[in-house]
Amino acid sequence: MGTLNREEFVKKLASDLGFSFCGISKAGFLEEEATKLEEWLSRGYQGKMRYLENHFDKRLDPTKLVPGAKSVVSLVYNYYPKKIHQSDNSPKIAKYAYGQDYHFVIKDKLKAFMSHIQNEIGEVDGRVFVDSAPVHERAWAAKSGIGWVGKNSLLLNREMGSFFFLAELIIDLELESDGPMKDYCGTCTACQDACPTDAIPEPYVVDGSRCISYLTIELKDEIPAEFKNKMEGWAFGCDICQDVCPWNRFSKSHDEPAFKPQGWEEFSQKEWQEMTKEVFQKVFKKSAVKRTKFEGLTRNIKFLKSDT
Repeated sequence: MGTLNREEFVKKLASDLGFSFCGISKAGFLEEEATKLEEWLSRGYQGKMRYLENHFDKRLDPTKLVPGAKSVVSLVYNYYPKKIHQSDNSPKIAKYAYGQDYHFVIKDKLKAFMSHIQNEIGEVDGRVFVDSAPVHERAWAAKSGIGWVGKNSLLLNREMGSFFFLAELIIDLELESDGPMKDYCGTCTACQDACPTDAIPEPYVVDGSRCISYLTIELKDEIPAEFKNKMEGWAFGCDICQDVCPWNRFSKSHDEPAFKPQGWEEFSQKEWQEMTKEVFQKVFKKSAVKRTKFEGLTRNIKFLKSDT
């Protein structure tokens, strides 16, 4: 660790491992978020994502996930691609799913992070998370000052927009906290205005049950007919509210080899529509797209085809 204090060491380590930003918060109950989450769930905005109703206390209090937790280290990992693969004819894939499944790529980095901390500082206990447990990631990231929660409910950063993954270390190491960042959305309503399914009924509130990402990934039933001609070509996820956000003009392409497209990017519209299960399993073997399964992706593509 040399002349660096603990906080400086943690942030340098984050940078060395490829994370763009690192912020620290004191672990404790997210009182302000409890009311918001309760209200959001009571409106039914979770749709059929019943898992969001579970572990309410753990979602708001990291000490219930990691007994004795003192600090939450929030991290940002860029996924903005060098080339955007979107055409008017072929189905669109959200940018975060272009390459290999981010859960595995980032989890390996987080494990290395913990190992380095333990080797340098000593006995530090904790857990690492990347969208994999009831952790209120955006709230912790905002609390740590690495961004603010925008009107589309995503974390925004003044230097790189929002095309990044969030990850956390929840540890029993006492670290000095960083302060929260100011909200820089101002009077802008670009994300609300652009959403074709009206999934952002009011600023900072997303009706998950109307979001194209939910409809194409989380929803296992048929996509409701009311969304015909509103999907704008998205077959897995959606980037519309990010693409129109003014802060994303600062996005810079990543240099993570694992996030490069895995072979689907040259598919023609015909190849998408005639995709077999074998092709799906081969092309999306290591991809986040496999979450929707072959049946889900083909359902989405057929739904899009019925729009034309």
